[in-house]
Amino acid sequence: HVELAGFFRTCYGPTGVFNAKPFEGSRSWAGARPELRAIGYDSSGVAAHMGLLRRFIKIGAVDLLVVELGLYGVRPDLEGLGIGHSIRVMYPVLKELGVPFGFGTVRPQLEKHVARFSRNGLLTILSGLRVRSTLPDARLDKPPTRIEDALIVVLPLARSMSDWPTGAIIERNGPEL
Repeated sequence: HVELAGFFRTCYGPTGVFNAKPFEGSRSWAGARPELRAIGYDSSGVAAHMGLLRRFIKIGAVDLLVVELGLYGVRPDLEGLGIGHSIRVMYPVLKELGVPFGFGTVRPQLEKHVARFSRNGLLTILSGLRVRSTLPDARLDKPPTRIEDALIVVLPLARSMSDWPTGAIIERNGPEL
């Protein structure tokens, strides 16, 4: 966890000090703890990471089992080398989990980065939705949930994209991954 925490501070720090803060010390997760991790290593240590967590989300009146994808990162010195295509390597593992969809959220600034994966039909990017999440730590000075405008990434695994429910808000039923 110490090595992973350092990796996330290196990856997320340039996007803002607040983004690296959850990884102070040896904590290698920001919100919900992943049940499965895909970690790529090279001679310099951790090269890439993706975390997975099965959970129910609610879209409109529909409870939907998904595998949430998060804690995605590529070491800055490897950016632009195609390591982001590691999601293709993860696809068979995701299918083995027996859930209908993969689900994740990304900041709007990453739209061009994830759009490359949507060109070949591997995933679909949805915009104009809001996501409500529980804060990872209870605080008396803040509300227990946060609502974000994020891009939604959906990977059809056992069902087709036409089966994805419609709704304006997604209830994450816990903290983000």
